[in-house]
Amino acid sequence: MITGMGVVAPGGTGTKGFWDLLTSGRTATRRISHFDPSPFRSQVAAECDFDPVLAGFTHREIRRLDRASLFAVASARDCAADSGLAFADLDPTRIGVSVGSAVGATTSLEREYLVLSDSGRDWVVDADYATPHMYDYFTPGAIAAEVAWSVGAEGPATIVSSGCTSGLDSVGYAYQLIVEGTADIMVTGATDAPISPIAVACFDAIKATTPRNDEPESASRPFDLTRSGFVIGEGAAMFVLEEYEHAKARGAHIYAEVTGYATRCNAYHMTGLKADGREMADAITYALNESRIDPTAVDYINAHGSGTKQNDRHETNAFKVALGDHAYDVPVSSIKSMIGHSLGAIGSIEIAASVLAIQHNVVPPTANLTQSDPECDLDYVPVTAREHRTDTVLSVGSGFGGFQSAMVLRRLQEDAR
Repeated sequence: MITGMGVVAPGGTGTKGFWDLLTSGRTATRRISHFDPSPFRSQVAAECDFDPVLAGFTHREIRRLDRASLFAVASARDCAADSGLAFADLDPTRIGVSVGSAVGATTSLEREYLVLSDSGRDWVVDADYATPHMYDYFTPGAIAAEVAWSVGAEGPATIVSSGCTSGLDSVGYAYQLIVEGTADIMVTGATDAPISPIAVACFDAIKATTPRNDEPESASRPFDLTRSGFVIGEGAAMFVLEEYEHAKARGAHIYAEVTGYATRCNAYHMTGLKADGREMADAITYALNESRIDPTAVDYINAHGSGTKQNDRHETNAFKVALGDHAYDVPVSSIKSMIGHSLGAIGSIEIAASVLAIQHNVVPPTANLTQSDPECDLDYVPVTAREHRTDTVLSVGSGFGGFQSAMVLRRLQEDAR
């Protein structure tokens, strides 16, 4: 059961600001301001207007923590408060943490490399200039530890790093720990802050990001015939997952229930995808089977929708294989059109959007979708949010390395229980 939620995302403050942005169809993509992007092919991004002081961090914490860690802890604090749980009064060994991140402390690592090497001049670096927090930057697990400390969790604490599916996989792992009885409560989600020169250069090299620099607001165009690559983003979303009886006993507000999760790998290519979408379709089918629901019960699909031709065609075919004729009837959308692709964080941010779609019976739109690609012939909810009864949401992710993940989220089915 999802009983608490916290979001740090581009274009909005907190969960309410995030949902307001999505339902308005506004985009948070703009020219990169974190550094001078002029030397790069792609110069646009979806940045978070995040002030760590306003978020309650001390100056020491701001110096010590990487931007991704700040996002994670801020959203963990918010989801803990939102849940209404008195964490200090609980058995800490029954509380666990599972955090996803694709690139960890990239921002701080790059900054410290520039200091140590004198902006790349010296091949042999001087360790005397190293920050005492370098170990935490090198070890992504430090992010999970920071989240655990923020809520006093002494159960399992894990970092999940499976590229762009990390945010789905971390929540899926937390769900499995609760199902097997290892924990009663999991604080879970994902974070990434990859808007840095090294990350931008890497995606430039393989031409995965869009070169549409002259119109950043409309640069992210999933499923549109004129799409030219994804827009890099940043952010975090964290949740309190709780065992059903535990949540019911305290009268918790239950946003939604995780009822199924599966992940697969195509064992094919680091960045390539097979056009038939078989591996994603397989993950979807297993997640639906675990949920014990028919494909026709899916009311909305929160697509990966990165805005690359390869991905958009791949998942369009996956939906057709997994859902059959129902694929043509169910609304689909990509929120990356508005908040960019925050790598490992996006899967959890998309879970947040899926949960809010259930809460409000509204499907967020795919912004900038004005010219449909004939090969992407499903109902991709263009431009404007749609009121739609949404009891069951399928959220999917696809990542470099061939990772394909799917999760089913449902409105609490009291009668079924």
